[in-house]
Order: sequence, then C-alpha cells, then structure tokens
Amino acid sequence: MIRTVRALPLLLLLPALLTGCGTEKADAGAGGGSSSATPDASELNSRVRALGVAPELVYVTGASGFTPAQQSVGVNGDDGFSVSYWSKSGGVLHLYSDRGTVTPAVCPEEEECVAPKKGQVVHISGEKVSREVLREAARAVHRPSAEELAAILPSPAATPTEPVRRGDLPSYGDGAPDNSVGEGG
Repeated sequence: MIRTVRALPLLLLLPALLTGCGTEKADAGAGGGSSSATPDASELNSRVRALGVAPELVYVTGASGFTPAQQSVGVNGDDGFSVSYWSKSGGVLHLYSDRGTVTPAVCPEEEECVAPKKGQVVHISGEKVSREVLREAARAVHRPSAEELAAILPSPAATPTEPVRRGDLPSYGDGAPDNSVGEGG
C-alpha cells in the first residue's frame, strides 16, 4: 500500500509533463528564430571585443578544401585575432593577425605574411600543407563580411560579455602567477 501512495503523485503529474513535450519545431534556430539572419555590425563587433580582439584586426582567408574551425577562434597576443582552418586530408592552416610590420624577424620563412594595412600583419602557417597552399591562403586574406564573421564567431550565448578573468592570478604585485617551487625544489 505504501508503494501506491508514493507513486500516485507521479502518476497524477504525468499528463501535465507529457503536454509540455514536443512543442519546439525541429528547424528552429538556437534562439528560436531564423538562423539565417545575420547580426548587425555593432553586435558582431561587440562579440569580437568580448573575445578580447580588436575588430580592426579580424581577418579571414580561404584555401581550396579548408574550412574554419569555429572552436579555434580567439585572441592572439594583446588584442589580435586567430583562427585555424582544417581539411579532410589532415592539413591545418593557422591565421594570426596582430599589430606590427612585416620583417624577416617577424615573419620566418615557414610562414606567409601579409600586411593588409599599415601597422597590421597577418601570419599564415600550416601543418601538413604545401608551400603553394600557404601562398593561396596568403593571397586570399581579407576582412570578413558580416556573414563570414557571424559564421566563425562563437554563438552569442557562448560569447562572454566581458573578457574572462583568470582565477589563478594573484590580486597583488604585477599579476603574474607565482610558480616558485620553494625549498628543495
């Protein structure tokens, strides 16, 4: 008898629980609206800044058979930009943009470098890619359209509203982590 009394509240709630199931359409976007709508430039710039990236340093590229890896999008250095592209053949292209100029010290031979604007440099490097693929990617470097930028940025829900603060940095001194080993270390 005790088991029936315990199960009775659950049985009474079952019809109410079942009526809430299946109300969302399968083709609805993550936000419940159309996923084809491109955010406006100010929203995209806000999402870029939340990653710690200066919007003027965002560049993309293209090479035959390579697709951007969205999880690789992030900051490079102080406020530069980075993104990686992958191919089904196992090749990887890395794009890094930052402030600076193209010099032999800044751009080693194993990379391709582009100076799209004065004071900006874009590095293209790769793993398991030919020199010609690096050159193709370097020639294709450009500022992204709103659609391109929206496609590679993390979703608004995944983008922090302000730069993420590291929890392992002390609040005193220069803010560098204390990696001392102590006596005998």
